[in-house]
Amino acid sequence: MATQTATKPSLTIKRRLNASPAKVFAAWTDPEKVKGWMGPGDTKVLAVECEPRAGGRYRWLMRAPSGEDHDVSGVYREFVPGRKLVFTWAWKSMPERESLVTVDLKPDGDGTLLTLTHEQFLDDDARNRHRQGWESAMDKLEKFVA
Repeated sequence: MATQTATKPSLTIKRRLNASPAKVFAAWTDPEKVKGWMGPGDTKVLAVECEPRAGGRYRWLMRAPSGEDHDVSGVYREFVPGRKLVFTWAWKSMPERESLVTVDLKPDGDGTLLTLTHEQFLDDDARNRHRQGWESAMDKLEKFVA
């Protein structure tokens, strides 16, 4: 008898950025650059740790305007400079809710087509909250790399 596994919610966001894939990739992997755009709205990045290689760990510590800290970390599953990042995503407050983020970069004339896929959410509510966060962070990334 076959067992059916429930499909977990996911999200995909696509953006065209006015920067080279190398510049966009650096914005995701250079700690000083990550501080310039990561997080939604007026969220500030307090600390970034990054081991830029497959199997390396990363950690982003952010503070919301409310003063609440958001601490996310994971492991790079794939690390292809200028092209692709795949990494696990887990909030320190809920480490059992690990999900997976893929950032795919394709050259597009003088810019880059970025496709962000975040999958394996526990539920629709978690996906919807992350979609809002990512959309806002992508707005900041667009300005940061332009």
